[in-house]
This record gives sequence, C-alpha cells and structure tokens, in this order.
Amino acid sequence: MEASAPPPLAPHPLVRLVLDASGALLKLERWLITGLMTLLTALVLINVATRYSGMPLYWVDEASVYAVVWLTFVGASAMTRLRMDFAVTMVTDKLGPRSARVAKLVATGGVLAFALALVAMCWIWMDPVGIARKGFDAREYAAESFNFLYTERTQTLEWPVWVLQLIMPIFALCMSLHALANLLEDLRLAPQRKHPAFDAANPEAVN
Repeated sequence: MEASAPPPLAPHPLVRLVLDASGALLKLERWLITGLMTLLTALVLINVATRYSGMPLYWVDEASVYAVVWLTFVGASAMTRLRMDFAVTMVTDKLGPRSARVAKLVATGGVLAFALALVAMCWIWMDPVGIARKGFDAREYAAESFNFLYTERTQTLEWPVWVLQLIMPIFALCMSLHALANLLEDLRLAPQRKHPAFDAANPEAVN
C-alpha cells in the first residue's frame, strides 16, 4: 500500500500576513474600481446632458480625466495581484518546467524591483521630509527646492495637484505588496490563492 502524501506545510506567519494584507487590499481595490467606474459614467452622462442643453460644465471634463487616471492605476495594481499583466512567452514556452519556473521567478522579482524603484522615485519627487522641514509652507519649499508640486492647482477644479497625484505613491506601494505576495507564492512558500470575486469563470473558488 502506497504511503499517502504528507500534508502541505502551513506558511510562515509573516508570509500569511503578506498574503492576507494583499487579499484585503485587492478587495478594497475591487470596490474602488466599481466606484470609480460609476463616477466616470455619471460624469460622462452629465457632460453629454449639459453640452446638449447648451450649458456645458467645463470642470466635468477635468474631473473625468482624473477619474480615468485613478481608475487606471487602481486597476493596474489589482491586475498585478491577479497576474493579468502582460507577458511575453516566446522563450518560456520552449523551456523545461524547472527553467520556466526560474524564468517566472525572475519576472516576478522584476515586477517587485520596479515597484520598489517607483516607491523610491515617489519619495524623492514628493519629498515629504523636505516640505515638513519648511513647516508645510508650499511657497517657501518651492522657492528653495524648485519643486512646485505643492503650489500648483488644477485649471478648473482648483484642487491641489499633489492630492490628485497621490495616486502614484499609492499605486507604487500597492503594487509592491501585490508583487511580494506573488513572489512568495512563486517561491512555493505558500499555495497560490484564488480570488473568486474577480474570477467569473470559477465563482465557487475559495481562497
């Protein structure tokens, strides 16, 4: 009689923490995507109605652009965790299982490296330490650093530009977390999780 296969080892608590945090973030992103798509649809309908009536609201155009920008970055972060990002498989399709696994690890590690580099770039660009040293005085900070991020406002909405551009560091952090979760799964430190809320083909799947 053949011996039964040993049960899979439970993932390390830190690994489970990363995967749970990524899963919770993915659920939040799902709601944000739904909300932003609803907002974008409403803005487009308002734009059509006001232009047809001869009373266009120009701020709606700008709001629509920023809604699309936020929707794009939130969606891109979710796609990272769902492994729906673009991949070129011309080489990996011809590799053996072991070599293909190594190539997959390199690709996932590259995504994580890119995300962390983006985090570093956003830190330098937004320079939270620098503006804090100036007592959050945007004009004084701009005069010394020539970084006018905190003094600019949008053309029609008159919103601070830095608030809208917060999506960049948010995206970088979220992408880093998702890429780390993917890498831990590819290293086989934990079984790959399913995401039934995003899986229309298999709605009965569970994490």
